[in-house]
Amino acid sequence: MVSTHATTGLDACYPAQASRVADIRGAVAAVAADYGAGDGLLMRIGLAVSEAATNVVLHAYREAGMARGLIHVKARCREQRFLEVSVRDDGIGMSPRHDSPGLGLGLSLMAHEADGLEIRACDDGGTEVQLRFALA
Repeated sequence: MVSTHATTGLDACYPAQASRVADIRGAVAAVAADYGAGDGLLMRIGLAVSEAATNVVLHAYREAGMARGLIHVKARCREQRFLEVSVRDDGIGMSPRHDSPGLGLGLSLMAHEADGLEIRACDDGGTEVQLRFALA
C-alpha cells in the first residue's frame, strides 16, 4: 500500500477485505480534512466512500476461483473547490447479482451523498466509481 496526502492527495491500494473499509474511509477523510472539509461533509464523504469500497469487497471478485484483489483509491483536490475520489477494482465489472448480500441501495446512497457520481467500466477490466464533493 502506497499512500500520501496533504498537498498531494491519496493514491493507495488496499486488499479487498471488509476489515479494510474503515482504513479507506479514514485515509480519504484525512485528505478531505486537510483541504478544509467540515464535519458534515466528512460524514457524507465517509458514507459514500465506505459504500464504494464495500461494493468492491462484495461484488468485484465474486467469481469462483477468482483471487481476492485490490481496491485502488485516489483522492485529490481539484481547482481548490472539489474533492475528487476514485475507488477502482480489477474485478469482473458491473453485473446483476441475484444472490446479493445487500439491500441494493448502495448506488443511490453514493449519488445522494456526493455532489457528483460517475461509474465506468475500465478498459483493462473492473469498475471505477468517481465521487466528487464540493469543498466549502
